[in-house]
Amino acid sequence: MSDLSYKNIPFKLSEIDHGYGENIHILANPYMSSMLAKICHPTTVQPVLNQYVSFCYSFLMEQAINHLFPRKTVNWDTRMKSFTEHGVYSGEVLDPSTRAIVVDLARAGTYPSHLIFDQLNYFFDPTTLRQDHFYLNRKVNEQNEVIGVDVSGSKIGGDQDQAFVFFPDPMGATGGSLSHCISHYKNNVGGVAKKYVALHIIVTPEYIARINKDHPDVEVYTLRLDRGLSPEATLNSRPGDKNDERGLTDTQYIVPGAGGVGEVLNNSFV
Repeated sequence: MSDLSYKNIPFKLSEIDHGYGENIHILANPYMSSMLAKICHPTTVQPVLNQYVSFCYSFLMEQAINHLFPRKTVNWDTRMKSFTEHGVYSGEVLDPSTRAIVVDLARAGTYPSHLIFDQLNYFFDPTTLRQDHFYLNRKVNEQNEVIGVDVSGSKIGGDQDQAFVFFPDPMGATGGSLSHCISHYKNNVGGVAKKYVALHIIVTPEYIARINKDHPDVEVYTLRLDRGLSPEATLNSRPGDKNDERGLTDTQYIVPGAGGVGEVLNNSFV
């Protein structure tokens, strides 16, 4: 006998109201906001930084999966089945056969990508999961302004047909690198993905504008929107309602931001 309460488990994201469109999810969670504030503080370095990032990405993955992934009804025995015939859980679970690909955008995305791939394997069928690798970095001019993307290689292990393709990249600054990678999957990787999913701890209005323009089908989940260089009146307005929002310096670093999470994660300041 199944309990009606678990036949259709409701889930609704807690997110900030904004004007960027329904695919942009700025999550509203005081615990995670506090954790992110610690990540951004100048005294936070390794090894504690990895633990904070792990907490944040576990949460981001949980929210995205609960929001997007298909479910199925199961009848699974519990340990009580040996004592009573009613020791059976009958209700919804996330469909364990769901296909997913996690893309490592080296270097800032390497650790988050591994975290998500590792955690997915504990519940979903490992034969339906894969981790790909994309090696790229910002291309800058003599003034240290971002002018494009340098790609040094990739390792993509198959097609993407009907897979949720995750891009866990901590900082969504300009959106250029992510847009390039998504375009590569759309144009060069076989099959049609179920959904492209970007997971960030911080994004800027400039990033959102770029992704909405280039890939409006992408679902974006982030813990925080940084628009710290915007006029005061804009900072006091609903995100997305004014066109003078700004979160990037002239050299495309996020404000208030974190000052280079990729550098600190890898202890490599070049």
